[in-house]
Amino acid sequence: MNKKKADQQASHKNTHVENPSGTAQRARLLERLQAGPIDTFTAIRELNIVRPGARINELRGLGHKILTHRLTLTDDQGRTHQGMALYYLSTNPPAGVTA
Repeated sequence: MNKKKADQQASHKNTHVENPSGTAQRARLLERLQAGPIDTFTAIRELNIVRPGARINELRGLGHKILTHRLTLTDDQGRTHQGMALYYLSTNPPAGVTA
């Protein structure tokens, strides 16, 4: 039997936050990056992406120009974390950060 692989491009209906597939996670993250910068905690909490760094690496491998700025963030429990990532598209840097 000759089965064809499903199209690897995520359609809008497949990018819902409940969809755990890597394709859907990359689509959600790229859509969010097009709106502006996103940090690790926000990607985990709002986009349901457990390993945002891995998805960023995959998007970079697909040719997207994504940059990283390191900063100190406080989590939901009030703990401080140094060196957390703020991701942004090179065409859309956050205020105060030069691409």
